[in-house]
Amino acid sequence: MRYPLLVAAATLAFAALPAAAHHGWSSYDETKPVTLTASFTELSWGNPHGSAKMRWKGKVWDVILAPVGRMEARGLTRAEIEPGKRFRLTGYLRRDGTAEMRVERLMIGEKTVELR
Repeated sequence: MRYPLLVAAATLAFAALPAAAHHGWSSYDETKPVTLTASFTELSWGNPHGSAKMRWKGKVWDVILAPVGRMEARGLTRAEIEPGKRFRLTGYLRRDGTAEMRVERLMIGEKTVELR
């Protein structure tokens, strides 16, 4: 009788891990904003938030964007940041040195889109 309860408890504990492991904003160094001209090599336009990859400083970087609904509500379209398109972005790098950036704003021509 104990075994099914143990399995159920373990299942619930492991189910909570993805939410706990998700990006915490304290992981990024907000004291050192980085602005650069970039283009994405990959783009995921989905929930819980958009994400992309880009090459910078000799590495492939993971780029954390805002939720798609927020980006679209603020006037950003997927077509504007499709892989290969050039734009400027400002964001924060991870404190632990992982090649990952959380983007705060994108500038495309004269247009600026705040993501947070």
